[in-house]
Amino acid sequence: MTLAIPLGQAYHGQMTDTPQLSNAPEGDWADRMEQSVLDSALGLAPRLGWNGQMVRAACEAQGLSEGDQALLLPNGARDLAVLLWRRHDDQALAALGDPAALKIRERIARALETRLEAAMAHPEAEKRAAGFMALPTNADLVLSLTWATADRLWRWAGDTATDWNHYSKRTILSGILVPAMTLRLFDGKDAADAFVAARIENVMAFEKWKAGKDFDAPVRRVTEMLSRLRYPQRT
Repeated sequence: MTLAIPLGQAYHGQMTDTPQLSNAPEGDWADRMEQSVLDSALGLAPRLGWNGQMVRAACEAQGLSEGDQALLLPNGARDLAVLLWRRHDDQALAALGDPAALKIRERIARALETRLEAAMAHPEAEKRAAGFMALPTNADLVLSLTWATADRLWRWAGDTATDWNHYSKRTILSGILVPAMTLRLFDGKDAADAFVAARIENVMAFEKWKAGKDFDAPVRRVTEMLSRLRYPQRT
């Protein structure tokens, strides 16, 4: 996030209490402060829930005024939920290492296990965040974040597909992620591991079934037909 105005200057012509970081590139303060507020939120969420009250308390803990908060987190609890999700993505990717020695089944299993484990550092706060994300008004957020996570995990696993396989793989993995996370949080590791193992079997069966099938053939046939209509052959 890049700040639109220099730190320490007025939003409406008045000074704020935000400390100015000398010699810091524009945007660094916002990035660091986002993470600091998130750290505070993780400590407050088990008691306050994942909501506007918690966001305000977390910002106050970092010395931010309401104006600072509006600039840093304009969408409040949604912004903090995104920060938490992406932090877990980054932590999982950093912990995964090199997948070269693993078979594709092992890569997906490890990717999912590592991503689920990343959320366990603050399980009670994560539960509150999960409850917030389950609200119907946040369905769009869950879909976009889950898709992005699935994409990052498949790329780590070595997937380079650019055709319809790119989308089918991410759709399938997205469908595994959310229920697996819910099981890990509320029913424990064994339940989540059993669910993931069963779903990976489904993924592998699907990959085996589609291997060798020409799913682009119908599109090619339509294209060829339209081409003949547009440019008829001369006799």
